[in-house]
Amino acid sequence: MALWLDIGPAADVPSQGARKLMFAGRQLAIFRTAEGKFFALEDRCPHKQGPLSDGIVHGDCVTCPLHGWVISLASGRAQGADEGQVLSLPVALEGDRLKLDIAALSAAAAE
Repeated sequence: MALWLDIGPAADVPSQGARKLMFAGRQLAIFRTAEGKFFALEDRCPHKQGPLSDGIVHGDCVTCPLHGWVISLASGRAQGADEGQVLSLPVALEGDRLKLDIAALSAAAAE
């Protein structure tokens, strides 16, 4: 069951960039693609925990600034030959506001 939290105006997330957000003890990153789609991931690369929010957004992926791993914004999975995954959370745009489904954080904490 979804549990939507208003996390602020969509305008706070730059095109092809990210905004950091701390929630429930986790650093999250909200990303916006050049096409205006929004995604949310835990803000750590599965390789060496680099800050994905400082990475380069291209298409529906982000490249980690530390070692160049490419992470899918939709799934949080490493692409290509790399292996690993970070937590991905659903994001919704309502008017000019972003909402984050925080139910996945509760599920991840229970694992």
